[in-house]
Amino acid sequence: MNELDGNAMAGDLREIFAVDATAARFTCAGCGHADAVATLRLWGHQMGRVGRCPQCADVILLLVRTPDRVVLDLRGTVRLELPLAGS
Repeated sequence: MNELDGNAMAGDLREIFAVDATAARFTCAGCGHADAVATLRLWGHQMGRVGRCPQCADVILLLVRTPDRVVLDLRGTVRLELPLAGS
């Protein structure tokens, strides 16, 4: 087996991140609740957005926009399932 670097995932990642992420399903690391990202309770302001679990209010995701990138912190979810385009 040959070891590759992360560039070998470019096609797979492009397919995943080209979908509507609000339809993705998360599993809360705190309480185990699973639901669509669209059901998160959102708190946000100019510095970023905080998505909380609708069941236990733990932070599921943090999204921060800077002038040149978006930072997405998903440490509050143990699983994120993204539907593929056309599914």
